[in-house]
Amino acid sequence: MYPAILGVVLALAVAIGTAGQATAKITKQEADRLSQDLTPLGAERAGNADSGIPAWDGGITVPPDGYSLGDHHQDPYADDQPVMVIDGSNLDQHRDQLSVGHQRMLELYPSFRMNVYPTRRSASAPQRIYDATRRVAETATLVDDGNGVAGATVGIPFPIPSGALEVMWNHLLRYRGETVKCELGQAAVTRGGDYTVVRLSVEAEVRYSLPDMTEDELGNIMIYFRQGVLAPARLAGGIVLVHETMNQVREPRKAWVYNPGQRRVRRAPNVAYDNPGTTSDGLRTADQFDMFNGAVDRYDWTLVGKKEIYVPYNSYRVHSDQLSLSDILTPLHANPDHLRYELHRVWVVDAVLRDGARHLYKRRTFYIDEDSWQILVVDLYDNRDQLWRVSEGHVINYYEKPLVWPTLETHTDLQAGRYLALGLNNDTEMCTFDSDVTARDFSPAALRRAGRR
Repeated sequence: MYPAILGVVLALAVAIGTAGQATAKITKQEADRLSQDLTPLGAERAGNADSGIPAWDGGITVPPDGYSLGDHHQDPYADDQPVMVIDGSNLDQHRDQLSVGHQRMLELYPSFRMNVYPTRRSASAPQRIYDATRRVAETATLVDDGNGVAGATVGIPFPIPSGALEVMWNHLLRYRGETVKCELGQAAVTRGGDYTVVRLSVEAEVRYSLPDMTEDELGNIMIYFRQGVLAPARLAGGIVLVHETMNQVREPRKAWVYNPGQRRVRRAPNVAYDNPGTTSDGLRTADQFDMFNGAVDRYDWTLVGKKEIYVPYNSYRVHSDQLSLSDILTPLHANPDHLRYELHRVWVVDAVLRDGARHLYKRRTFYIDEDSWQILVVDLYDNRDQLWRVSEGHVINYYEKPLVWPTLETHTDLQAGRYLALGLNNDTEMCTFDSDVTARDFSPAALRRAGRR
């Protein structure tokens, strides 16, 4: 069992205040740390022997033996056994290593537990992402009160962050491949465990990460994204197209919808902020997709620091094609038999709704993986300052690229006793990260043609 660690927040960087403060570029000497004591993306290379966190050794660099492109991803750590189980009976011994949301889930749900496995620092990215990160580390800056980024393409813009918005932009601009094509399942699970699976198709061109992308070519559009509903029949045929802008205060994201009943495309001005997520039954907002997306202007952001906590990681078991959706979707929360948690260092960022701004969530606390800049856990509070929802990103390393991304997102409503599961791909083909989609496929005219097929 891991020994208890002090719940101390590391004083690597603390930035208290609003997003309006400018950030300075780091020096060459600071950037050189990315090949010394820091990983190429900015995490601490060293481990922590006292808590069981190993040193980073490059992560997963090649697929396991026997893997073929298109397969469901084999678990590289299938032989690992839990080192301990955290549940309501021993919660008090581990509070310092748990998010507030996980503590509350363990208090509320006797059926919930966290199977803790050995920590595997599996995160990795292509060499060109490492090279680009080293290049932009000395040039990237926040602009327009933190609502945009200048001086960066392809790489992680702020691998040595000095403030909360730099950390959040690292998540927003992290590597997710170049082009993506997926079929996913989404299920809103009732308190009693009933659900209907909504099948979604997702296609994207992650323009920010394209090889040799320049700032001039990128402009202000960092992602083209299209999501269609495949099933059930009563919902099928609807498509949403998004041109994701980087600075969404200067230029809000552009969105269009295809309505199969009307057979027409129209502008959709509200695919943002706290508008309901597509077919989510009100269990997530538009800006909860991918754990957090979109504009950052409605919150005041504070970088609390770094902490070691238990987070979902290397979730190959819940990704397996040997499981049915009924194996995973149980009442109140996803089936803990198939979930994996590990102790990792995370950046903790707190966001509080600005005076005069509107959003369903008055406060959000983000726990961001130091190795990949992927948000792993979010605590979400309502306007009464009560903890309302808990989001988890159950990540794997898609080692054919490689990259770290959730195979399953869960958004648990503690007040309603319901949750949303998004990403269910146990019985579908795997995501393709080298799709043949191009920018031409993401125009309103292309949306119209796709809807009529």
